[in-house]
Amino acid sequence: MLLTLNTRSHQEHLPSMLATDAQELQRQLQLHQARVFPPTSQKSIRQFSPAEASSLIGIGEGYLRQIAAEFNVPEPLANGRRMYTPADMNLIRQMLDEKNGIPKYVPGRRDGEKLQVVAVMNFKGGSGKTTTSAHLAQYMALRGYRTLAVDLDPQASLSAMFGHQPELDVGEGETLYGAIRYEYPISISEIVRATYTPNLHIVPGNLELMEFEHETPRLMAAGSTETMFFARIGEVLGQIETLYDLVVIDCPPQLGFLTMSALCAATSVLITIHPQMLDVMSMSQFLSMTSDLMSIVERAGGRTSYDWMRYLVTRYEPNDGPQSQMTGFMRAIFGNRMLQNPMLKSTAISDAGVTKQTLYEVDRAQFTRGTYDRAIDSLNAVNSEVEALIKSTWGRK
Repeated sequence: MLLTLNTRSHQEHLPSMLATDAQELQRQLQLHQARVFPPTSQKSIRQFSPAEASSLIGIGEGYLRQIAAEFNVPEPLANGRRMYTPADMNLIRQMLDEKNGIPKYVPGRRDGEKLQVVAVMNFKGGSGKTTTSAHLAQYMALRGYRTLAVDLDPQASLSAMFGHQPELDVGEGETLYGAIRYEYPISISEIVRATYTPNLHIVPGNLELMEFEHETPRLMAAGSTETMFFARIGEVLGQIETLYDLVVIDCPPQLGFLTMSALCAATSVLITIHPQMLDVMSMSQFLSMTSDLMSIVERAGGRTSYDWMRYLVTRYEPNDGPQSQMTGFMRAIFGNRMLQNPMLKSTAISDAGVTKQTLYEVDRAQFTRGTYDRAIDSLNAVNSEVEALIKSTWGRK
């Protein structure tokens, strides 16, 4: 005789279990947020050494000392050393251009140069997409470009990195969804927020962005949308086009309506790749799906031509043989569509992320010098390569 066991009492109700875990996790994250960044505190950007400042401005360190002494910007510290804030660097750029009589050091758009919109994408988590977006946006702002970061990822990690906790600081209608929703949209100018980094603004994200994924197919089936979904992000960015030189869009890790709308708004595309076999196989499917879907969008009138498209190797470990082989394999296939510089995997970057900071915000003294220098050199090499592509699009040398 078979003995039938009643296992019902040992079963767990998945929706209830997930809801309980989500509530407790959110509570603990809020406590962690309060400890790391108390309600009365605000994130701030650090000061930069003469070597860092001269590199960001684009002049020699000796010339920077000469200009700083001539105009007393900034005032020297008690030990006679000068440290530079981003505001100081912006002021020095302006003074240099006034002194030389030509626009050279203030790098913003000039007459006839179009707004650059870079969509950073991959639909597999862990590819370094948000890390790439955050450091690119902040680097360009520190270089003097008027930069807007758009967080299209419902998980909103980019927003948290720049001091806007999605479940605490971002309310209803305060994401890009508020501007692109089909009913009662608001102006994007009401959604854009300043950050603690001069020249850098952000459109934050949270779970509300998923509403666009749900509303779009419903309204398309009903035939009640005035503007096709793929044109909506481009239209709202057009409202503030004159205020920025560059927009960096952190796309969701999925190929949905938000991502396709971002791709139609973009002037260029940066695809992040972790050089592991499973990730590359996954990307192969992603590229095929993207091609098929964007061909459909193109036939419906969407824009699918770009100034440039590049692949960026992320979380790269130079001493890892299989990663080096995979990177070489991709370079043989993609050629010059791959950025020359990879983004290295670094404990400095991941440790900074624990406190929701970029590597540009943390002090070098917090890390072993070699660890920090390798990481920051890697980031600067990647970001300067992207900057060169943007300037080339504008027709500059």
